[in-house]
Amino acid sequence: QVQLVESGGGLVQAGGSLRLSCAASGRTFSSLGWFRQAPGKEREFVAAISWNGGSTYYTYYAGSVKGRFTISRDNAKNTVTLQMNSLKPEDTAVYYCAASLVAFILKSPTIVDFGSWGQGTQVTVSS
Repeated sequence: QVQLVESGGGLVQAGGSLRLSCAASGRTFSSLGWFRQAPGKEREFVAAISWNGGSTYYTYYAGSVKGRFTISRDNAKNTVTLQMNSLKPEDTAVYYCAASLVAFILKSPTIVDFGSWGQGTQVTVSS
């Protein structure tokens, strides 16, 4: 049974940092990603990392987080991490971990590309 469990959310002041982690179980996924959903808004892409079984990882970021967030994965532990720095109040949202069996090579994934989802973890950035 596939399961994605997020951790690491919380409350932080603007300019601060948080680190989100997601543990995947049930199978190994080629792509792992993060999405977020703010109140009253649609769920949006944040970042993703793809691995096609070789030594190359492909990372993708939304423009709004590029340069501030870093996504990484540990294949041995089947985990994905999102390091969030220089947080802004507009980063406040529920953050969801997502997984796909497809490796996205030089093509940024979208929400429809992910078939497995975690329950979400709240990130609140105060001004």
